[in-house]
Parts: sequence; structure tokens; C-alpha cells
Amino acid sequence: MTAKEWRDKNPNIEGNIRDYTDLRHLLILCNLENTNAELINDGISQKERLIKLNNSAIRQMKILANDKSIKELENLNKKLIDTK
Repeated sequence: MTAKEWRDKNPNIEGNIRDYTDLRHLLILCNLENTNAELINDGISQKERLIKLNNSAIRQMKILANDKSIKELENLNKKLIDTK
């Protein structure tokens, strides 16, 4: 979902989509942004970049889906938020 689609579906929520997502998705997004910058630097077309980035996101989601370290960090973050 694009940021605009998220804002349109959530007009009464302040902030942006990144404020309401989990650590795994933020990590993947950061990786994709860096990869996209490299692909742009290499002169890869937007269409090719989209295909490569989509495949990369799918791979990363599969890899991180059951990653214990990510789950531990999410639990730690939740505890920190709950203590505020």
C-alpha cells in the first residue's frame, strides 16, 4: 500500500504509515530504500527496479517471518512503550 492509500483509508489517524507498522516491515523498508538508491545509481529503469524490489521484499519477508531476534526486539520495544 502506498502512503497516500494509507492516508486515504485512515483520515482520522495522525502521523504516517511508518508510525503504525512493525519493526520487521520498517527493516525491510529501510533495506529496500537503500537497494533502490543503488539501482538508481546503476541506471536501472523504474520498471526493472520495481520488479527487483518486489522480489527482494518477498524474500526478506520470508526470511524475517520467524526470526527470533526480530521478535525479541519487538517484544522489548512493546515493553518500553508500555512503561511510558
